[in-house]
Amino acid sequence: MPQPIVAITTDIAERHKLPITFGYRSYTQAVREAGGLPVLLPPPEDDHQSVAGACAARFDAFVLTGGDDPRTEPFGVPTHPKAIPLHPDRQAFESALIAALDADTSKPVLGVCLGMQLMALHAGGTLDQYMPETTPTHADHELQHHCVRSSDQAQLPSGTVWSRHKQAVTDAGALRVLARAHDGAIDAVHDPARPFWLGGQWHPER
Repeated sequence: MPQPIVAITTDIAERHKLPITFGYRSYTQAVREAGGLPVLLPPPEDDHQSVAGACAARFDAFVLTGGDDPRTEPFGVPTHPKAIPLHPDRQAFESALIAALDADTSKPVLGVCLGMQLMALHAGGTLDQYMPETTPTHADHELQHHCVRSSDQAQLPSGTVWSRHKQAVTDAGALRVLARAHDGAIDAVHDPARPFWLGGQWHPER
């Protein structure tokens, strides 16, 4: 069997007044160690749906990486004023990619932090957009290790994770909640109807 080609989404920033795309090297290393061939998937400037459709058809699996906060207007909710909005090209592209992957539910997808949140929003879920206002234990999720308890050890074992987020999924929509943190926050979701469609709120790459 040929190596599966695993596409890893990238973030966007500005350097010398020009946009650059980037990602953690640990993602590509993990994919190599698992037997895959990693490729980085930068968001296009335009034609997001067409490019997303071509990528969904071309690559064997996907990692939706972490990043800033989703703009929630596309999901019918105002974006919180303290959110740090995701680059619009990245959000448009990754939202289109998640939608395009509905056409082939056999493709494995792992969503990390932001990736999990976009998966949940696409499935009709909702977010707590600023945990410091709602969650007394919010500091446990910011640059901290904490325990997660899985409801299905065969799909995902319980254990300790490294967390950095100030937003959280409050309703997984059509997805199933797979794990929660010690304070009840949703920390993992999946789609049991697909072979592998998993989102985790923590940061294994860090």
